[in-house]
Amino acid sequence: MAITGRFTLPGETGMEPVIRQLVKDWGVDAVRDSDGTALSQEILDMGLQVYSTLCLVRHDNAWMKEHPQYRQQMYLTSDRVTATGDTVEIDLMGRYFREQLAPNTDVDIHRYWQAVDRTTGENMPDFSYADGKVTIRGTTPFHLYSVSFLAWQLWEPVSMYNHLTNDWGDREHLLPMDVRYPEAQQHTLQMLRDWLKSHPKTDVVRFTTFFYQFDLIYNEAGKERQVDWFGYLTTVSPYAMEQFEKEYGYALTPEDFIDEGRFNTPFNNPTRRQLDWMAFNQRFVSDFARQCVEVVHEYGRKAIMFLGDQWAGVEPYGPTFQNIGLDAVVGAAGDGVTTRMIADIPVPETEARFYPYFFPDIFHEGGDPVGEGDKVWRQCRRAIMRSPMQRMGYGGYLSLAWKFPEFIDRVTGYSKQFRAILEHSAGTKPYTAPFKVAVLNSWGHIRTWMTHQVAHSLWHQRCYSYLGAMEALSGLPFEVEFLSFDDLRKNGIPKDVGVILNAGDAGTSWSGGDNWADPQIQALLREWVYNGGGFIGIGEPTAYLFQGSYFQLWDVLGVQKEVGFTASINKPIPKLAEKHFITADRTGPIDYGEGMSMIYQAGPASLALDVENRSCCLNVNEYGRGRAVYMAGIPYDAQNTRILLRALYYAASKEDALCRFFAENPQCEVTAYPETKSAAVYNNSSEEQHTALWLNGKQSEITLAPLECHWLEI
Repeated sequence: MAITGRFTLPGETGMEPVIRQLVKDWGVDAVRDSDGTALSQEILDMGLQVYSTLCLVRHDNAWMKEHPQYRQQMYLTSDRVTATGDTVEIDLMGRYFREQLAPNTDVDIHRYWQAVDRTTGENMPDFSYADGKVTIRGTTPFHLYSVSFLAWQLWEPVSMYNHLTNDWGDREHLLPMDVRYPEAQQHTLQMLRDWLKSHPKTDVVRFTTFFYQFDLIYNEAGKERQVDWFGYLTTVSPYAMEQFEKEYGYALTPEDFIDEGRFNTPFNNPTRRQLDWMAFNQRFVSDFARQCVEVVHEYGRKAIMFLGDQWAGVEPYGPTFQNIGLDAVVGAAGDGVTTRMIADIPVPETEARFYPYFFPDIFHEGGDPVGEGDKVWRQCRRAIMRSPMQRMGYGGYLSLAWKFPEFIDRVTGYSKQFRAILEHSAGTKPYTAPFKVAVLNSWGHIRTWMTHQVAHSLWHQRCYSYLGAMEALSGLPFEVEFLSFDDLRKNGIPKDVGVILNAGDAGTSWSGGDNWADPQIQALLREWVYNGGGFIGIGEPTAYLFQGSYFQLWDVLGVQKEVGFTASINKPIPKLAEKHFITADRTGPIDYGEGMSMIYQAGPASLALDVENRSCCLNVNEYGRGRAVYMAGIPYDAQNTRILLRALYYAASKEDALCRFFAENPQCEVTAYPETKSAAVYNNSSEEQHTALWLNGKQSEITLAPLECHWLEI
């Protein structure tokens, strides 16, 4: 039976004829409102499912104005200022957006604020506040000083972002409510019941998301200053800190949140205090979110969550998430990684809201929504092939997108391909390689498909050389598991893992930092590879300067990095292979992104596959019965995806299994669904491609149009 519908459209009063047309062209079967829009009665009466967006913490501005003590707060830190005498004066808000934030001077500032000598790390207890500035006394000349302080949130961050992006002028600024307080909780539940009664046409309540925004701090010019899609800064308040102390038996300090100015980003190895604070909030958020979902269910509606805004404490791969009882999760999908992040969440249904948003930053005169849409669809489609979602849709303002008819036509094609994937896969699992790939970092499962990201789907110079591995993996034929070092300490390496991948800069949580000084970790991995396991390291894997080594598993990797301490020791000239299984499909120079330098071979079995400036960029090593591969970096592109695919099969000593379902041309890929006897071969480029094709031992050839997805019977 052909699959229809499965498409959620952002509706808008005044666009009724357009919506009726898109019901036919896109297969729209559900309509939703957006921030700042409403659905007319005519739209509500079209017979479509109605999704209504609800952000509980910014829904009742009048109540918040009457109860300002329940505004959300966060910890900020001032700029560092040089003292030239025995006192120093610091302007707290000098580089913050004063429409968004203001110091909370209602608290005991000597308990909840902290002045620090950033040259020594010492606390400075003698300080005072007046007129937006803190004066610290007893300073040492030419030491640096900063102040960490609680700040009220004067403008809910997402509505602020939408307001500034869409130029909403004098529209009222919305205040964010902290539902940690019992009175705020009572008001929220009653407000939710009243809202449900007043929205009888709503079939699905889409929570956006729940209660605490990820870190989104603007600078004095009203531009993004600090963004951490995984941050917990907005969960803080004196009341929450007091509750935490009662439960855990110790008090948190401002520095526990400021973290010397790093704000506990996920690139840090998490401290015990940080993990305790996260767990404390996850329990609270999931418990109160469950109460909200139960109210929705009482009224016979579905409750879904948008994985995006206000999701601090709602870790979808965390230990408390499933207690919420959601019917579905919808999230913004801008690439394969974020698509898998949503698709793999353990809920009954997942939905992708594809980029580009129908916002004026893309949909303007001279903009290229078609180019942006094609790029996003190419990458997201790979991930959907591996982990099909149940629904698709878009967000933003339909009145903007409708002005671009070529984009409207393009989405018609995307939607047909999306439904074809669901129809041919029929809920079955795609073919996967006969071994599992494990990504090893300090976070493990809770950061499934979340490594090396600062902000959702946005390119970042320090990340793209590593995130490319995750993007490639999102559409490759492997079952992928995310393991932490603590997982290895407690449970060892799972028996079905064939290759472990460790990628990142030295000292970061993704590479592992001081976990590599643990002899248990070192010995466990050496023994595992020696007995036949595979190990792939990218960038600075296993890196931690300890006992005279930088790459702690240099003997496994077959390479070491010179960081200056052993410069007097002569390094070998790299042994370069003429050809190799991993580079068999190479057609040009390999892009290593930011790359690495001074990587030299360190062992008799080490063999370089690519060398730049005498530094090994791609290297293989045999270690006992196992194998290791080193890469200097791997931004996402077709050639690098193929190199990683081959490297994984090589490291697992499973080269013979590569061509089970395989397209010779790296611009094309194959996904097979053995249970339905269907296979898709698809073109990941914007140009026509020809490729030889292997399907379960049978060879053929095929030519594919740009972006084409062709289905074959196995």
